[in-house]
Amino acid sequence: MLDKTKAIHLIGIGGVGMSALAELLVTLGYKVTGSERFLDSGKRLPVLVALESQGIVLFPQTGEGIDPATTGAIVASTAIESTNPDIAAANRFGIPILHRSEALAQCLENHKLIAIAGTCGKSTTTAMVGHLLAEVGLSPLVVNGAAVVNWRSETRTGAVFSGSGEYAVAEVDESDKSLMNFHPALAVITNCSADHFCLLETNELFDAFKKQVKDKVIDGRVEQIPEIIEGEWSVEFDYKGNHFLVPLPGKHNGENAYWAVRVAETLGIPLEKAAAALTTFGGVARRLELVGTKDGARIIDEYAHNTEKLRASIMTMQARAKRVLVLWRPHGYAPLKKMFSALEEMFAKTLRPSDALYLLPVFDAGGTTSRTIQSDELAAALKQHGVNVEYVLTHEEAFNKISPQLAQGVYVGVFGARDPELTETANRLCH
Repeated sequence: MLDKTKAIHLIGIGGVGMSALAELLVTLGYKVTGSERFLDSGKRLPVLVALESQGIVLFPQTGEGIDPATTGAIVASTAIESTNPDIAAANRFGIPILHRSEALAQCLENHKLIAIAGTCGKSTTTAMVGHLLAEVGLSPLVVNGAAVVNWRSETRTGAVFSGSGEYAVAEVDESDKSLMNFHPALAVITNCSADHFCLLETNELFDAFKKQVKDKVIDGRVEQIPEIIEGEWSVEFDYKGNHFLVPLPGKHNGENAYWAVRVAETLGIPLEKAAAALTTFGGVARRLELVGTKDGARIIDEYAHNTEKLRASIMTMQARAKRVLVLWRPHGYAPLKKMFSALEEMFAKTLRPSDALYLLPVFDAGGTTSRTIQSDELAAALKQHGVNVEYVLTHEEAFNKISPQLAQGVYVGVFGARDPELTETANRLCH
């Protein structure tokens, strides 16, 4: 069990999932320290500034933040390798190491947990459910995998809503099968597609998860979704005599909103109250986030990193723009290799002759992963299909190529996970 008399040390605390856990732990009264490899290079990310403002002590990822006298537990994600200096220090001192999902499950065990699973849409659906429950007065404790615009400030990451009610809402992850550490009262499975595993294995994983849910599962694999109508920067649908409008673009956001409505319905919340709550939802950071405009062009920051998410986001922008410029950085070598054929087909079929794609090198998180594939191979394959694509080595090169093309009717989508410089580039393009 987590001990409030000693510090809990989070490795990679600047990541979206780990920073949210850090903020939750502080909210619940735990002492927290953390390490972040970006500190090793002196890079002060805004999320680290926010965490420090909450009293969290940060260290480089060198093992120096692990103190056997004051550190009670280490928390790491699946991405952290056994050779990490903090892991080595914990093993040397005999300090227990927990997976992020195990720590999160412990933090939420005294609540009625609403768990949001699925290949796509988890973060936005979690945010919508949390926002809806908060707006109708249920004061949920919410832990998301991304910042919620309504909750974000200079001193808060925006990924946690610190409610005091009986319900907790949390995103649970299939990518490393850690969703199996949760036994929620209510669960949503938004959808299922091949991403980290093949389609069959992913379906089997969700089926196994369903057996751990105590009360009800809202399963997007089998439920019929109402017709989603798109506006310029909104989506709407009708359900059981009620009209729902969400101020976000994209049919997939209409689907996310529908799952939030189904949760509300299951909890006995009047649908007219759910509809009113969704109209005030401000969106999720890096989920089709409109960060600004320049010379008439709209700049979108988007976390999309797999084939289906990229396709959905690109098509959402295409429906509103004469021309779409896509900047994408693959978030890992193994995912790029696994999704290569699907990505090649998707980009070739989705991008129009007027659109352009700029591919950055694979984000290298270190470790011993195989580096036998690079983004230039995808660029070369796409050129054979006639796609207007360029391989760019740096963010600076990408900025210099994209910024002269900003004009009325142009949308720029900055896509990818893990790399914090993507958001920096998106914001820079607005100025």
